[in-house]
Amino acid sequence: MGNCGTREENAVVAAHAQVQQLHLLQHSAKNALADRKHNRTFSDISDHSTPGKIEDTKDISIYNNVIAFTLFELETITKSFRADYVLGEGGFGTVYKGYIDENVRVGLKSLPVAVKVLNKDGHQGHREWLTEVNFLGQLRHPNLVKLIGYCCEDDHRLLVYEFMFRGSLENHLFRKTASPLPWATRMSIALGAAKGLACLHNAERPVIYRDFKTSNILLDSDYTAKLSDFGLAKAGPEGDETHVSTRVMGTYGYAAPEYVMTGTVLIL
Repeated sequence: MGNCGTREENAVVAAHAQVQQLHLLQHSAKNALADRKHNRTFSDISDHSTPGKIEDTKDISIYNNVIAFTLFELETITKSFRADYVLGEGGFGTVYKGYIDENVRVGLKSLPVAVKVLNKDGHQGHREWLTEVNFLGQLRHPNLVKLIGYCCEDDHRLLVYEFMFRGSLENHLFRKTASPLPWATRMSIALGAAKGLACLHNAERPVIYRDFKTSNILLDSDYTAKLSDFGLAKAGPEGDETHVSTRVMGTYGYAAPEYVMTGTVLIL
């Protein structure tokens, strides 16, 4: 697994069909959105696998393109996780804006970042944190959010991502104060999300995303769509395998009905 290049057009078309299904679900999901915004569950979070079968935190060091930050460094760039630095909250925890440069560590490129802090009392835990590091530590694609680094000190678990200037697609679709997105922009976002899914499905070891929804599609300053939040992701079938069976995960209203009914995930 590594960089995801351009694959067959039919892979993008198949993934794009899933994006179109997502848009059809938006109207029915809108009224229930506030109640389920942070809910994960068809069942409790469990049964995660990682692409490289890496189970121990110490093995994360094999990812040369991911930085191991100290807790002090991340406290510094978020001003001790000040409330006015908060970008949002989700099932994992609170996300803060920060800025890394050579004042944080010599050699670091100046870059705005988003720092996600695991809520110790939340629905997710170390396994979900490790799953996200393992997947995004190996995958690179223009339509997948870039993992800059992580922190694992004592019981603290943090993730550091590239900062996505325009936030989530959910905010642009559902906030009353947001200006409506032009249709050309909507289609560009849909295509970008589809390419992200195609990258996952066509990786050397396919990846089942399992949490495809508008709050997990982030937009940069040019409205380029990038998939984020890989805590529920699972390695897909290998070799002669045609599917994997899992406990059903995801968010009500967004998961494929056949997956909800059977717990079987196919890569077509």
